Amino acid sequence: MDAEFWLERWRDGRTHFHQTRVTPPLTKYWPTLELPAHSKVLVPLCGKTLDMLWLAEQGHQVLGAELSSLAVEQFYEENGLTPTIREADGGRYYAAGQIEIYCGDIFNMPTEVLGACTGVFDRAALVALPQSMRAQYAATVYGRLAPDYRGLSITLDYEQSQMEGPPFSVSADEVQRLYSAHSMATLIDRRDILDKEPKFKTRGVAQLDSLVFRLQGARAA
Repeated sequence: MDAEFWLERWRDGRTHFHQTRVTPPLTKYWPTLELPAHSKVLVPLCGKTLDMLWLAEQGHQVLGAELSSLAVEQFYEENGLTPTIREADGGRYYAAGQIEIYCGDIFNMPTEVLGACTGVFDRAALVALPQSMRAQYAATVYGRLAPDYRGLSITLDYEQSQMEGPPFSVSADEVQRLYSAHSMATLIDRRDILDKEPKFKTRGVAQLDSLVFRLQGARAA
C-alpha cells in the first residue's frame, strides 16, 4: 500500500475513518499516563483528528504527522486556526498555537524531532498499515521516541480473512511482537464493538474487538 492510496482518499473525500468527536479511550485513559502538561505528544497519521485539540487543551505540545496536505489544511481551517508554514527536514511544518503538524512521510521524520516526543497517541496508524509495513513503522517511529516515552495505542482485532483492510486487524500478540525491542505494551482495555460498526457487519465480519494498549519506552538508562 503506497502513499497515493491515502492521498487519493483525501482528494475524493472518502474519509469515513475520520471521527467527528474526540476518541473516548483517549479521554478515559490518557490521565493515567501522568505526563507533564508541557510534554510533546506525537499523533502519527493524524489526518484532521480532533484528538489533537483535546491533547492541546491538556497543556501538551502536539506534533501531528500526516501525508496529505489537504487533510492538514482542513484541520486548521475547520478549527479556525491560521498556521505558519515552513519547509524543513524533508517536509512541510504547519504550526498554530500548541499544535504543529509535519506534512510528509512519517518514515522520513528526523530523529531529533521524534526524539523530543515524550508522549504518543496512536489511534489510526497501525490499523492503516499492511502487515508488511508494521515492523518498519514500529522501529522507525517508536524506536526513535524519547527513551522513557509514554502513550496509548488503539487497534482492531477481527478475522482478517473476513474483510480486506484498511483498517487492518492487529492482534494483541502482534502488538507485543512489534514493540518488544524498544517498548512495553500493556493491554488495558478490550471490548466488542461490532454493534457500533455496521459497515464491518455488512462486509462479513463476525466479531470485532477494540484493543487499547498503554505504551512505555523500555530504553531508559
